[in-house]
Amino acid sequence: MKVNITDRLFHFRFAAGTSRGVYTTRRSWFVTLTDSQGRCGVGECAPLPDLSCDALPDYEDILRRIALQTEQTGEIPYSQLLPYPSMLFGLETALWQLEKGRHPLDSTPFARGEEGIPINGLIWMGSFDEMSRRLEEKLALGFRCIKLKIGAIDFDDELALIRRIRQRYGRETVELRVDANGAFSPEEALVCLEQLAKYDLHSIEQPIRQKQWTEMARLCRETPLPIALDEELIGVNLPMMKEELLDTIRPQYIILKPSLHGGMSGAEEWINLARQRGIGSWVTSALESNVGLNAIAHFTALIYGQHITMPQGLGTGQIYSDNIPMPLEIRGDQLWIKT
Repeated sequence: MKVNITDRLFHFRFAAGTSRGVYTTRRSWFVTLTDSQGRCGVGECAPLPDLSCDALPDYEDILRRIALQTEQTGEIPYSQLLPYPSMLFGLETALWQLEKGRHPLDSTPFARGEEGIPINGLIWMGSFDEMSRRLEEKLALGFRCIKLKIGAIDFDDELALIRRIRQRYGRETVELRVDANGAFSPEEALVCLEQLAKYDLHSIEQPIRQKQWTEMARLCRETPLPIALDEELIGVNLPMMKEELLDTIRPQYIILKPSLHGGMSGAEEWINLARQRGIGSWVTSALESNVGLNAIAHFTALIYGQHITMPQGLGTGQIYSDNIPMPLEIRGDQLWIKT
């Protein structure tokens, strides 16, 4: 097996704002595996600066060292890759592509083009007017689940936008999710959740910053609004650590991003541990290009089975002006494979 690594810089169509800052570009590394018969598989390694546990200054050097080991042994060194989830995800994806047609990811109704995966419409942070315009665009396209990034503008303005949605659309018509990206302090979080809960929201992602287990556990016990953990899971790689986190915090949901949470194998482990505890889950992308998004969509279809009803966070394929073409398309509020 031969391994080749290239990198590419992608450009956002807009300034993608979060409570942590604004993204305008995104760099990914692409791992290509080639076997003795000339078949190739490509995977995307895409760490998020200031968020991924493996967004390191020497990222490419580490990736090349691990790729060389994979080339020499023909196997992915899973145990060595636990601290590097985006690298593991890229190698898993490349190996799947190398085994195209013979891999479980190719066996689902989604992979055959028979079913779509319901997805949420994502509203990025911006001014009140910008978020209102983006919201109207998503609703016009037929999205029935809307996810709002909050925490960057005045909280009262964000509440006003949510109130405006609920005045026009009830919970039965539009499901609302919000993602705070850790924007609230532990002292103010419960009050904010109580205000948000008045508008029949589905859930809130990561209301306070990660690694505050005691405070997060208290919020999950007292919250009037279901809480979903996202950033909290980053860097928690061993099964024993995962179990400890879930048993301590007891969230209502967890959200899995394979590039952040242990690759596809690590994300599956999280989902299974959550199921054993009655904790819900869904999967989202982490702003990968269409190469990574395609793999995450196939993983989602495999892990949750046929007839997925909960909207997933897989609507990011149109965020780059120079994305890589893949056989993905959004029809209404579902992601489909074009066959």
